[in-house]
Amino acid sequence: MSVENSTTKRRRSWLAILPLVVFASLAAIFFIQLRSGEDSSFVPSVLIGREAPATNLPPLAGSDLPGLASTDFKGHVTLVNVWASWCAPCREEQPLLMTLKGDPRFRLTGLNYKDKPENALRFLGEMGNPFAAIGVDENGRTAIDWGVYGVPETYLVGKDGRVLYKHVGPFTEQSITGELMPAVEKAAAGS
Repeated sequence: MSVENSTTKRRRSWLAILPLVVFASLAAIFFIQLRSGEDSSFVPSVLIGREAPATNLPPLAGSDLPGLASTDFKGHVTLVNVWASWCAPCREEQPLLMTLKGDPRFRLTGLNYKDKPENALRFLGEMGNPFAAIGVDENGRTAIDWGVYGVPETYLVGKDGRVLYKHVGPFTEQSITGELMPAVEKAAAGS
């Protein structure tokens, strides 16, 4: 057997094993990630602990509510919910927001994202309106300032105007009781 043949055979055997090695490596990485217990839906926000972005959005035309302004955050615990009528998860979340409507510990506000006023009004007419104020972000620039990845997203702003908490996606009963309400309690206590 020549030296060339044995070298070629070794290369072929290594190439035959390479896909198995790559697969085993990827499987190990995925298994470690699964076992880590980390929530893969968690999206961090650089805004946590910082002043809420400057916001001055006009009110939703056809509603009797004020627009959304960051000057209104000072002195109040404020929940800012980013929503749109075209957002299916927003429809799932709306009944839960309606249960939060009367909570005296915070002011529930809406940031209507890239929506048509008539569609937003129809959505609120069908699903109910939990908001004390609604600002219209027609072109999405304010949502970019807030770091919105998609709708719905919700931000908790403390009495000092700083962002304390962010929730990505629709709320569930578990996320409200396990995450939001403890953050609201802490914000209401001023800590």
